Amino acid sequence: MKTVLQANRRHRVAVAFYAMVVPMACLFFMFHTLPFLEGVFYSFTNWQGYGVWHFTGFKNYMHVFTNPTIRSAYLFTFKFAIFATVLTNGLGLLLALGLNGKIKFKTFLRATYFLPWVLSALVVSFIFKFIFSNVLPQIGAKLSISFLATNILGTYHAWIGVLIVTVWQSLAFTSLIYISGLQTVGAEVDEAALVDGATGWRKFWSITFPLILPFVTINLVLSFKNFMGVFDQIMGMTAGGPGSSSTSVTVQIYSALNGGAFPLMQANSVVLFVIVAVVTLVQLRILQRREDELS
Repeated sequence: MKTVLQANRRHRVAVAFYAMVVPMACLFFMFHTLPFLEGVFYSFTNWQGYGVWHFTGFKNYMHVFTNPTIRSAYLFTFKFAIFATVLTNGLGLLLALGLNGKIKFKTFLRATYFLPWVLSALVVSFIFKFIFSNVLPQIGAKLSISFLATNILGTYHAWIGVLIVTVWQSLAFTSLIYISGLQTVGAEVDEAALVDGATGWRKFWSITFPLILPFVTINLVLSFKNFMGVFDQIMGMTAGGPGSSSTSVTVQIYSALNGGAFPLMQANSVVLFVIVAVVTLVQLRILQRREDELS
């Protein structure tokens, strides 16, 4: 009798889990997976978003790989993603180490540094566009500082301005993950390190860093994936200009879709998805192997 009751209880729990998961899985498939599969299908056609269509095979994909404008956008996107990932994770780890230390107003400072993540990326971009275009040039002119007196968003170094804003806003989430990792390192580990004479940089590199390496893996993978899809900051600050000097792949896809290159940009979207997926898997494999070596 007791066994039957336990089996019934497990059955009821399983039904409850399915009742929570299945509807969400259906919604995810309907609004995410199905549109993606439709996009993959139409990338092999000449469909313009309306009317009749015909299969064109790999014509769109050949155009993606041979178009110099698209190649330029990919080169810029990779450059931006690498710089942003390195800066965000380097500065985020330093910030997390400081905020995890024994300092006053720790809670207030954590909330302050997390505030940029709560704000809309477009709103932040518009604010910094005004700062780069009006505030900094005025300050530079008054102080006779030539590089500040010039609006960087109007030059071919505009991507640096976008990079600064992107890194500044992304630091919040990255630091939060690193703080979570640092808090998993118990006080007994620090005490043992002090007993063994490990302090400062040696203690961090030999003891703390290997213990938080899984969190480093998470941050590196998420950061690179997100920065490969950078869109809001560029649209809010430069719209891809001047010329195409700050045009990422996602900005190019958006602009070209409005210009009528629907099937070509569908193929471009699929290529971007495959590249991000492959790079993510390679990152995970390399970083997890590094974790195994240090564990």
